[in-house]
Amino acid sequence: MPPKHKPEDRNKAEQEEEEDVVVEEADEAMRAFMPMSFGKQTGAPKNVKVEFDKTKRGGGGGGAGEEKAGKGKGKAIEKQDSENEDDNSDSDDDDDDDDDDDEDEYPISHELVLKHHTKALTSISLDPSGTRLVTSSYDYSIKFYDFPSMSSDSLNPFRAVEPSESHHIHSATFSDNGQSILVIPAATQAKILSRDGETLVEFVKGDMYLRDMHNTKGHVSEITAGCWHPSERDTFMTAGTDSTLRIWDVNNKRHHKEVIVHKSKTAKGGRSRMCCVAWAPGESGKGLLGSVAMDGSLVLYGGDGPFTRPSIEAKDAHQRESWTSSMAFSGDGRLIVTKGGDQTIKLWDIRKLKAPVNTREFDCPLQTENNIIFSPSSAELLTGDAQGNLHFLSPATLRSEKTIPITPAHPLVTVTWHPKINQIITGSSTGAAHVLYSPETSTRGAKLVVTRAPKKRHIDDDPTFTTDFATGGLSEDAILLPNALLGKNKSGGTRKKGIMAPEMPAPTPWGKSNPDQEHVKKAYALSSMRDEDPREALLKYAAISEKEPMFTSAWKETQPKTIYAEVSDDEEEVKDPRDTKRQRR
Repeated sequence: MPPKHKPEDRNKAEQEEEEDVVVEEADEAMRAFMPMSFGKQTGAPKNVKVEFDKTKRGGGGGGAGEEKAGKGKGKAIEKQDSENEDDNSDSDDDDDDDDDDDEDEYPISHELVLKHHTKALTSISLDPSGTRLVTSSYDYSIKFYDFPSMSSDSLNPFRAVEPSESHHIHSATFSDNGQSILVIPAATQAKILSRDGETLVEFVKGDMYLRDMHNTKGHVSEITAGCWHPSERDTFMTAGTDSTLRIWDVNNKRHHKEVIVHKSKTAKGGRSRMCCVAWAPGESGKGLLGSVAMDGSLVLYGGDGPFTRPSIEAKDAHQRESWTSSMAFSGDGRLIVTKGGDQTIKLWDIRKLKAPVNTREFDCPLQTENNIIFSPSSAELLTGDAQGNLHFLSPATLRSEKTIPITPAHPLVTVTWHPKINQIITGSSTGAAHVLYSPETSTRGAKLVVTRAPKKRHIDDDPTFTTDFATGGLSEDAILLPNALLGKNKSGGTRKKGIMAPEMPAPTPWGKSNPDQEHVKKAYALSSMRDEDPREALLKYAAISEKEPMFTSAWKETQPKTIYAEVSDDEEEVKDPRDTKRQRR
């Protein structure tokens, strides 16, 4: 027979089971409160395809001309028979395939917009690795972007600097090693910044009262352009409105390394502004360096000198007194492309520089920094027009192989194509930088930003938990410190913007009533001197100074007595001046 349990044993067993249930419930609550794991907590994985679709450009990157052609085809299809419709559908499929091929050839299918400047962009530069982006603008500032630290919900620059106050920036360019940035402001002195935005070197300004530019140490007027040496990391060149090109060494900021004086035969005084500058790729000291002056001449010098006269010169390359905004060398250094203020683009061959190989009329933006570049393979030319379109030109014919609208009705000023990450960055007059990329052919850069999970925000970044003091609201849990709301007026609202009235000082214990007179006499020394005559206060010490002199007490006993001369009464009488004259006679 099974053993019989006593009632007491049963009660104990039930109590133990109930305690186990309570402990398990407490453990579950504690597990829900504690983290599941330690270390870096990553967000939920993103659907990469969906994120790419969010940044896809409308119309698949097709240009305005392609859209018009598509509409014409649609009207023709309606008028044709069913058999012709099948044929035209096949042709449309072929056109779509061509568009897909163009998107594969050019990284233009997707874009990322960085809008943090308030005025037109002047230059865009990336370091050799393609991880850091620098933009300059007419708003006097330079913005620094770091792609590895950015995400789709945080596209802000990590730093913004104004290297030259009240002067806009012509260009900011990374060096070959990516550690230095050459800044060309609308001033007389170029600067070198670190990749973090710190000023490393500021070069000397020349003496503006010297006539001979060979004797000046630096530019005497505004510099307009600059570029790094293609192979020497510590060498760069600048062009200025003082009709000179100057070669500098980063390690010597007090004097230029070489000076090239352009002697114009058409400009007044033999001087002409140097508009743009470029250095051809090549071995150290062997590449050509070139510039275009405002008198319209295109000049080329040997990289290793001499610099007394141009090695090759093309007079009237562009219209006189027009600003040639950009020039660029091809990868092999044989072709030169120039973009002038006379609304033309010209292609030159250095082996025959007397006449351009090709010329095309082009709607150039009015900004003096609008550029034109060769693609990394030198198979295309890239530039923007005044209508906000990006053009891919053929170097052979200068015809537009592809046109992409980037910022319609707003000029496209600058463009660059980074070969390592295979992405195109454009800058417009709206102050926005558009990063064009392709999910298939591009690497890192904007592609990395889109695929990264959103940053984990702090609780203070949540707008629902913060209070805007401008509206006069305070949260229930707010802790008010003394003088924390000095910006408010007596009525409780904030002061209006634009009123330059000074802030009232903090209220004191005696701010509303005058202190007691006896308290002031006891608390502040010499406070009674305000109601006393200073002359009487000094005469109080006259008798004391005679009896006990402070500074002449050592001669008190030996001090001689003052003896004045005795004057008789006759001498005191005033004599007639005529009597004295008679006595003299």
